[in-house]
Order: sequence, then C-alpha cells, then structure tokens
Amino acid sequence: MDFKLKIQKFGGFLAGMVIPNIGAFIAWGLITAMFLDSGWLPNKQLATLISPMLQYLLPILIAYTGGKMVYGQRGAVAGAVTAAGAIFGSKIPMFLAAMILGPLGGWIMKKVDKLLDGKIMTGFEMLVNNFSIGIVGLLLAVFSFYIIEPIIASATQAATVGVNYLIHANLYPLLAVIIEPAKVLFLNNAIDQGIFVPLGSAEILRHGGKTLFYMLVSSPAPGAGILLAYSLFGKGNSKKSAPSSLIIEFIGGIHEVYFPYVLMKPLMFLAVIAGGICQIVVWVLLKSGLAGYPHPGSIISFLIMLPKGGALSVLLGLAAGILGSLAVAFLILKTDHSDQDEDVSLASDIQDMLGVKQEAGNQEVSSSDKGISQSTKKINASDVREIIFACDAGIGSSAMGSGILKKKIKEAGFDINVINSAVDRLSKDAQVVVTHENLLERAQQAAPNAVIYTVQSFLNDPTYDEIVDDLKRGVLSGEN
Repeated sequence: MDFKLKIQKFGGFLAGMVIPNIGAFIAWGLITAMFLDSGWLPNKQLATLISPMLQYLLPILIAYTGGKMVYGQRGAVAGAVTAAGAIFGSKIPMFLAAMILGPLGGWIMKKVDKLLDGKIMTGFEMLVNNFSIGIVGLLLAVFSFYIIEPIIASATQAATVGVNYLIHANLYPLLAVIIEPAKVLFLNNAIDQGIFVPLGSAEILRHGGKTLFYMLVSSPAPGAGILLAYSLFGKGNSKKSAPSSLIIEFIGGIHEVYFPYVLMKPLMFLAVIAGGICQIVVWVLLKSGLAGYPHPGSIISFLIMLPKGGALSVLLGLAAGILGSLAVAFLILKTDHSDQDEDVSLASDIQDMLGVKQEAGNQEVSSSDKGISQSTKKINASDVREIIFACDAGIGSSAMGSGILKKKIKEAGFDINVINSAVDRLSKDAQVVVTHENLLERAQQAAPNAVIYTVQSFLNDPTYDEIVDDLKRGVLSGEN
C-alpha cells in the first residue's frame, strides 16, 4: 500500500470518529457563540457548559465512536474508559488522545475477548464479560493517564509553538501550499480532523471564543474561485456546469464537486493555493476566527459559527480567497489555447433541482473513454439487494451521488436500495459499490467480493447510466 493510500485511509478513519459527532460539535459551537462573555447573548450560567463540553463530552464521544468502529459496543465502552484517563487527567482538550485511545481500547478488548473465547465456564459469561471490560478499562485508563496524556500534551504544545512561529514569522499563509492540494487529493480529512480540529478546540477558549484553525480546510472560497472562473471564462461542458457546481460547493459545502475542474488542468493547483494564501493573509491580519467547527464547509456553516463582532473579517477573508483563486484561474484559462471541450457536466436530476437545463448535443463519455475495463467479476441483477455509494467520509459527496443514482434506478423501474457509506467501512459482503476512481483501491480492500463501479465526477458521470443499463441487461460488472 503506497503512502498516499495510507494517509487517505488514516484520514477516513479519523473522519469516521469525528463526523458522526459533528452535531455535538455544532451544539457546542453554538453555545460558545451565544453565551460566552464575548458572545451574542452573554450568560454566565449557561457559559459554564462550554468548558466541560469541550474538555470532556466531545473527546469522550470521539473515543466511544472510535472504539465502536473497531469492536462494536464492547469496543466503544472500552475505548471511552481507556481515553478517560488522558481526558480527565489533562488541562487541555484531549482530542488527539481520544482518536488514539478509543480505537486502541476497542482493539485490545477485541483481543482479550478472543483470548477468553471458549474458556469461560457455563453460567459465568456475564460476570466475565463485564469484569473483563472493567479490568481492561482500569489498566488502560491508568496507562493513558500516566503515559499518553503527557505525550499528547507535549505534542500539542509543540504544534502550537510551531504554528505560533509561523504566525510571528509571517509564514502562516504557507499552510495553503499543503492544505489546498491535499483537499483535491482526498487528504483533507487527515489534515483537518487529525491536526486542525484538535488545535482549534484547544485554542478557542484562550482567544476570545474563536479560532482560525477551524477555517483553514473548511473554507469553500478557493474552490468557489475556480468554479467562478470556469463559469465566466471556461469552454464547453465545464463552462455550462460550473455555475451549478458553484452553488453546490459554496452553499451546500460539498467541496468534491470542484476537484475535477482542478484535476483536468493541473495548473489549477496554483489557483487554489493562491486562493488559500489570500484568505489566510486577510484572516491573520484581521485576527479572524470562528466560534465553532463549520461542517460541511459551506458559507451557511461559516455564517452560523461567526463569533460576535467577527463577521466582517471572516467574510473579507472568504472574498479574498475567491478573488485570489479566480485571478490565477482566469490567467490559466485565458492562456490555454487548446480547443478541447472539457467534459465536466451536471447530472440531469441536479440540473432539475437547481433549475438548470443543459443544452442538447453534449457528447457523453463512454465507459471505454473513461478507461473502465469490464471485469470477470459479475452479479445477476435479480440478486442485487443494495448498491452502496462510497466516499472518503461517508457523507456529502456520497450522499449526493447515492441520491442521483437512486433516482435513476427508481425511474428505470428497479426496486433496489441505494445507500451511502465511508469507503473504509464497506461491508465484506457488499454486492455492488460505486466510488470515485481515486478511492478504487481502498474500496477493493474493504469490499473484495463486490462488483465496483468508479466515477470521475460525483455530480455527473456516464457510470450512473451504465449501471442502469447493466441492470436492464440483467448482469452488473464494474472495474475490479
């Protein structure tokens, strides 16, 4: 497994712990924005909720979820107890510790249960099962209290010192050189959930209830600038579909829709980097920040999480990010003299939803044009009970893609359930999987027995129609 794939899987696993608990992060962010002494409705009594929720509730939820991902309910309990040692023994939020110790506790509990399997006397099962979690939890909680907590606290302090150095050296904007390309390469979860969310959560109470870290990866501005450039100066199908993609990206917060527009012209990486640098420069100069974590990364989430008095600086940074990427993308498009009709088009049901009609005569890309090779792995359409659309985190782009596919399958008269999932949490028994071509290898590892179809664009891809055609023919086969 290559390094990039390992980082993608790592990011997907981190996202799997954080994203199911985003509602709790939003609740805490709203409470902070509303009731902190610098908030919209200052309230000393309700403000007492802020610190305990950040210090204890959110890390415990993450640890519980991480343990559950590894070993179900018993893993969840073991993971939460294991992480409690570091969480309750620290003066800073132990998000990194929770992301490590939750899965660790679940994994060790799984190994202990396997060791005890078949060795418990009849009638003592409940007693042993309960006490095994208690004893494992005790040992691991002590371990996390004395060993893990000091290590994580030191690492957090070192990271904070490093970031502060970048700020004082006026090098903070260079983070965009890493962040923006990483997003397009599906590494955003590893960076955001692994680095910036923990740093932001630790910083937020020290800086008047706001942090810049929450905005760095979540910002829709660089992608919006790319899509705006294609809308104004692009050509062919990319120009026609970009306005609708802009709405979905900037308002809906689904960033994956702009990735194909960057990948079709690699020079566009310079545009998103320029946008990222511009927005960070403005935010640093104006001391901007959000009171809560904006997820998904849409303008609506940013507006909801604004701290009191911080709207103008945040919005100016977003505007700078859009203009920065727009300016560079404009130069790239205007200096491109090729006659290529870029094929990034919008699915008809998304067009209908947005009130956009695409002109007739657009060429469709066949599966052979996409480079999809038919595999010998096949399944009869009559045996298909469920089709799973998988993306990195299991929300956002896969939810949208599954909605598109579900509508097409229903219109074709088939009663097949279409759901969305994180690619690394696919069941070994999955029958048919649809995922982005960059996630194919991870899908193959997670669901080795499934027929797998790949798409290049979550919004529109001939693979959607190919699946429907295969259902009509009675046999499904994909790229395996």
